[in-house]
Amino acid sequence: MKKNIFKLAELFCGPGGLALGAVSSSIADRKGRNYSIKSVWANDIDQDACRTYARNIHAGNPAAVACGSIHNIEFNKVPEFDALAFGFPCNDFSIVGKQKGFGGKYGPLYSYGVKAINTHNPKWFLAENVGGIQSANNGLAFQQILDDLEKAGKGYNLTAHLYKFEDYGVPQYRHRVVIVGIRKDLNLEFKVPAPSTPGRHISAKTAIENPPILKDAPNNEMTKQSKIVIERLKHIPPGENAWYEGIPEHLRLKVKNAKMSHIYKRLHPGKPSYTITGSGGGGTHVYHWKENRALTNRERARIQTFPDNFIFDGSKESVRKQIGMAVPPKGAQAIIEAVLKTFAGVPYEWVPSKIANGNGNGASQANLFGF
Repeated sequence: MKKNIFKLAELFCGPGGLALGAVSSSIADRKGRNYSIKSVWANDIDQDACRTYARNIHAGNPAAVACGSIHNIEFNKVPEFDALAFGFPCNDFSIVGKQKGFGGKYGPLYSYGVKAINTHNPKWFLAENVGGIQSANNGLAFQQILDDLEKAGKGYNLTAHLYKFEDYGVPQYRHRVVIVGIRKDLNLEFKVPAPSTPGRHISAKTAIENPPILKDAPNNEMTKQSKIVIERLKHIPPGENAWYEGIPEHLRLKVKNAKMSHIYKRLHPGKPSYTITGSGGGGTHVYHWKENRALTNRERARIQTFPDNFIFDGSKESVRKQIGMAVPPKGAQAIIEAVLKTFAGVPYEWVPSKIANGNGNGASQANLFGF
């Protein structure tokens, strides 16, 4: 059986959530020809994330991960690849932050994806960022990114979409903009895969308890909670947060003009988790719906759809950061399998993109390209 293996390179790779979704994807066409992905090179600046990626994606081979600043990468020396993935840093596009966009330290980093494309002209690429990227710099930043990606290399047909990962089997409300680009000379048009779990979301309780996590599972250390946090949590029902009106006065937070919904918020056992984040101080660690404690990293990893045999390197806080910054592997796989089906000519259910892309194809035109 003939195999069509895309060689994948990745920028800002983190611990490897996107890569795990990619290498787990495999599609066969009508003639039995297989389409799959092999990771050949990756880059990140975080040393623990690089070690995690090498351990899980490259069988422990650190040579496959260029650990260091993206500014020092010479793309003409990067191994040949025909697929590129880059979840470029979202700090300056997040609505939780100040949304500095291009005016921030991280906003312009997407341009290194453009440089990689200009050098290697991959057959396709996938770029990922937070939903807030659409409004940064009054929407001008996102349009500039789309324009630059469309014109990169030999030119690309783009399909941008705001994916709600809870609709794709991820037990978490996590919304991300994903841009898929396919080289124009290949005459292929990617379509947004239809949600697989709309209206029947997987709950946080199901993700964490089925099957039960072994006590000695890796990355499963408990966070030591202070007495006041334990007492506060006792008064917070599932799905509620630190601003719940039933919390006694002496346990209330003394914070003026700040009522962030995720502070000491307990999960609801019958719903997906709220968004897992990679940083934040007290009250941001995601809290169990019944037990008066924060989740362990292994539980957070389950909500991010990492399997229990995916081991993270680094301290407990470093692992927390890696998990929170990652792309959920199951969400990535849903999108990448659709990319493979596009190349294999295999029909699949799809929905119109709700974001106008660099080629002018928005929701009004997307149906023209369906099966």
